[in-house]
Parts: sequence; structure tokens; C-alpha cells
Amino acid sequence: MADLPDPKKVLILGAGMVALPAANLLSGAGVDVFIACRTLDRAEGLSNRIGGTPIALDVTNADDLDREVAKVDVVVSLVPYTWHPLVIRSAIRNKKNVVTTSYVSPAMLELEEEVKAAGITVMNEIGLDPGIDHLYAVKVIDEVHRAGGKILSFVSYCGGLPAPEASDNPLGYKFSWSPRGVLLALQNSAKYYKDGKMQEVPGQKLMASAQPYIIYPGFAFVAYPNRDSTPYKERYNIPEAHTIIRGSLRYQGFPEFVQVLVDSGFLNQDEHKLLVSSDRAVGWKEVLQSLLGTRTSDEEDLVSAITAKSHFRDAAEKDRILAGFRWLGLFSDDKITPGLKTPLDTLCATLEQKMQYGPMERDMAILQHRFEIEHSDGKKVSCFPTTRTCTVSARSFVCTSSLALIQVDKQEIRTSTLLEYSDPDPEKVPISAMGRLVGIPCAVATMFVLDGTISTPGILAPMDPKINDPLMKALKEHGIECIEKTTYKET
Repeated sequence: MADLPDPKKVLILGAGMVALPAANLLSGAGVDVFIACRTLDRAEGLSNRIGGTPIALDVTNADDLDREVAKVDVVVSLVPYTWHPLVIRSAIRNKKNVVTTSYVSPAMLELEEEVKAAGITVMNEIGLDPGIDHLYAVKVIDEVHRAGGKILSFVSYCGGLPAPEASDNPLGYKFSWSPRGVLLALQNSAKYYKDGKMQEVPGQKLMASAQPYIIYPGFAFVAYPNRDSTPYKERYNIPEAHTIIRGSLRYQGFPEFVQVLVDSGFLNQDEHKLLVSSDRAVGWKEVLQSLLGTRTSDEEDLVSAITAKSHFRDAAEKDRILAGFRWLGLFSDDKITPGLKTPLDTLCATLEQKMQYGPMERDMAILQHRFEIEHSDGKKVSCFPTTRTCTVSARSFVCTSSLALIQVDKQEIRTSTLLEYSDPDPEKVPISAMGRLVGIPCAVATMFVLDGTISTPGILAPMDPKINDPLMKALKEHGIECIEKTTYKET
């Protein structure tokens, strides 16, 4: 990254877990960082750590937002994605550049002509997923295409999880922010291509679609599709691909547990009569009785109703999930958090209390792309079995032994994998693995917008090697890199 003439100024909207590593990198590079949050104390807490300037700001107040945007060179919007159009409109009015880690939404795309007319850059989708996933997907696809090859299959899974030793609860999951968004995402429908056919999974069956998925044998992962993968045939320029799946990773046991929560009515977002009308402290078993419609709140009746509504693979799975319900207190007289009117919000309050990271516990982020590749000569790959060191060219697998090259049909499977753990060292500023892998790419992209490396006017995402290659090089300097490996299977 080029040195910046004179101190540049960046306004970061939001003070969550992504803001800290982003602000820390920018401040360390000599950028004047302004941290804006609805509540001043949160902005002060982050600003004090990185030597920034705290600001109390409500982004829905256009006049206040314009006043702060006008003072800086780039706005980094880390607020919920529904507010990005408000931020972009302010940037248009003030002719300032913007960076976000969010997917480009239809509402953002509607502003593209105004963005171009203002001559500003709005760089998006530059975190982990989306972000680093795009960088390494485009890299491999571009390499294969330039060599005349084809991508037959593209499968990509990503997950933010507790490290294995910290996955010590019935969900094998912990929350560093509100569980609500995580649980809502588990009810989204999914669409993808599989073996040339479009497949759709309705939201209520998403968890049932999860399957075991091996990245490293030491991890007990399951994978399920995430939202709509079909646009990536065009976005990644792989019309030849017969399979395109982008999805999420969790530990085994997670989908089955969540499915029983769904079956029991806990993920319902509608106001519930007991929660709305009660003027007294309500216990969890009374809430569960109301959701299930049982005669009593005795555990025996509640378990019988759950068993009737849900499918369990075997007795061991049933026992495990019911033990998880007990661990959460759902069969007990434990009081729910008052003032919440929906089953979802009531459950989220309990999950947030019981499933936080403890001191010195690590989180983990993992991403893997898996490509099936056909080379330009029509061969899947050419190889000769050997234990010697071998290299891959566009057309053949070449053994560095004295043996002659023999052409055998094998299919190249190339993976691109990133695994990151947080550092629990109490002497260091606590930064989660997910926060680092979203915040650092965001900050690097912001530096590139500041120094003009990224300067094309419009609503951008990292889909072009001209943008991506410098980003990957800079991220590697920060220890962030996907590791590529190649294996083969006979066809």
C-alpha cells in the first residue's frame, strides 16, 4: 500500500467486533479515525483503544450524518445493511467514498447511477464471507480460464465457530453478538445448482438438508446451503459449472437441535399471547407448555409433545437433544427475560446469557472452496502414480522423476482453505478470529480507496483480478491467506 500524503480521515460507522481490528489497522497506518455510534460510551470505548475520536451519531438523521461525512475522506459503514443506502446517499451528497463488508443489495444498486455521477467509489463485500471468499474464488477461476480450462464444480463453505475445546454446549456454538440474526438465517430458503439441475430447499427444511462435510478429519463439520447460490454462475463467470453451492459450516449435532427448536415453535417471530398479556414473571416450562399446547407443564407431557412434533434419528439423538433443553432450562421454572413478546426474542435472551465465550476461550473461522477442473485438452488431468514431487501445468501432471509421462484420465480437485483462531493472550487486545478476518480486509480495502489503488466510480465488489490481486498481496502481509492444494480422482 502506498504511503498517504497528509493525514487522511476515515469515519467508521459502528463499534462492534469488526470495527476494532479495522480501526486499529487504519490508526496504525497514520489515518485519523473517527468512531461513530448511536451511544457515545461505546464509541469512546473503542476510540480509547486505538487513539481515535468518538462521535455520537444516529445514521438515520440525514443532517447529522452529512455533517460528519463531510469531514472525512472515506466512510466505512459497519451498520446493518438496511442502513447502507442512507450512508451512500450522504456520500453522494458530499462526494465521499464508501467501504462496506456487506453484500450489495438491490437498494444499493438502485443508487449506482447517482454514485457514478458523483464520481465516488462504493467498495462492498470485502470481509471474509463475502470478501476473502471472492478473492480466492476469482483467483482460481481466472487461472483455469486463462489456461483454457473449465470449472465443472464450485462448492464453498464457511463457518464462524467456537474452537473445538470451547464448543461445550448442546449447540456446539457460541455467540459474540446477538443470536437473533444467526437464528433467523437458519430459516432462509436456499437455492443452488447440483449436477446441472437447480435445487431449492425451503427454510423449514434447511436444517434437515445438512450433511457431514470433511475439510480436516479432526473436525466434525456439517454443511448446508446458504441463501441463493445461483447468481454466482454469472458473478464468477462459470457458465460451464454443473454444480455451484455456497453454504455454511456448523459442528455435528447443531442442525438436529435447531430443527427441534423450530418444531417446538421457538423461532416464531409473531407475538405470543402468553408473552404479551402476562403481568407476572413467567417460567420457561410454562412458555413451552403454551407453545406446544400441552395439558400441563410437567416435563413428561412436554417431552411427549416434542416427540410427537419432531423426528429423531434414534434414541441417543433424542436423549442428547432433550438433555440440551434441560441445560437451557426450558423444562424448568427459570424465569424468562421480561418484556419480550415473541418466542424467538425470548429464546435469544436465554441463549445470549448461556452461550457467551468465556475468558481465554478461542473462536475459529474456516473457509474452503472446492473446485473440480477440466483442462483445455479435454483431459481431466494427466498423471503417473508416483511418490516423487510433482507439479501441475495447464495440460498435465508432470512427475519430476525419470519415468515417462503417461496420460490417464483423472479429475483435478483443487481446494483453497483458510483456518484462523483467535488469540486469547490476556496481554493483547481481544480480537475474535471472525472479527479479524472481516475487519482487516475491510481496512486494507479502505487504504486502497484512500491511496487511489481502488478508484473506479460505482458500486463495486471484488470480482476483478485487477482489484483482487493487490488485496490478496496486502492481506498475505497480515498473515491472511488461503492455502491451495490439489488432489485427483479417476473418472
